Amino acid sequence: METLMDVQALRNRMTSGQQTVLLDVRWTLGNPHGHEQYRSAHIPGAVYVDLETQLCSRPSAAEGRHPLPEPAALEEAARQWGINDGDVVVAYDDKGNLSAARLWWLLRDAGLTSVYLLDGGLNAWQAAGYETERGEEQHCLGEVTLSSGHMPVLTTADGVLALAGNGVLLDARASERFRGETEPVDAKAGHIPGASSAPTSENLTAENTFLPPPELRRRFAALGITETAEVGVYCGSGITAAHEIAALEVAGYQAALYPGSWSQWSQRADLPVATGP
Repeated sequence: METLMDVQALRNRMTSGQQTVLLDVRWTLGNPHGHEQYRSAHIPGAVYVDLETQLCSRPSAAEGRHPLPEPAALEEAARQWGINDGDVVVAYDDKGNLSAARLWWLLRDAGLTSVYLLDGGLNAWQAAGYETERGEEQHCLGEVTLSSGHMPVLTTADGVLALAGNGVLLDARASERFRGETEPVDAKAGHIPGASSAPTSENLTAENTFLPPPELRRRFAALGITETAEVGVYCGSGITAAHEIAALEVAGYQAALYPGSWSQWSQRADLPVATGP
């Protein structure tokens, strides 16, 4: 199953009239201006997706900062974006797909198979000299039917610790947060015992495209990942961990998402915390 689509392939689909649902998922932590940036310039035909309200449930200490949305809510949102059964869906942002990967993962978990990340995102589109549009896009409501449970998920702390002991648990946050040197958002500094630091930013080139598959395989092999290893990924709140899972898929590996991630783990006084490298 393909994970990425390059800008030329997207352009060819658009110019040949092939049905493509294009979704703009611009978001960064602490920046509420993604929708304004979309209105200023987006790929023609793209619909804006609000990560905080459409790709997450309400935050809580029990579930973390960005819990997975309820399946019915995701299906309703997907219909609002104009998705029908059988459509090809392409998601992008302007930060190497660090936020768009959340949408990619959710739709794959919901049973859609033709879901892609636009490699390089808006930056690659503009670098290729292709036009952008301003304002909001008008589109018809879709009638897609979604399900859930098609992607592996870690749902319990015991399951996370067991995987860290018997498999490979990757922490996709910045390395200084992993080591516990700083924690700008969550309740405690540090990481889940047994995890390995694997910042998701290191999956990308200087142009914010994914590294080629051989380079990603070498990166993950150095972290102990093999064809038979059980792999799990977490981050701060389950957003950039989806990007790491996409990179692992590009490299030929499957991994489970821990949705609550550090924002959930660090809230529980009964769970162990490690610091250092």
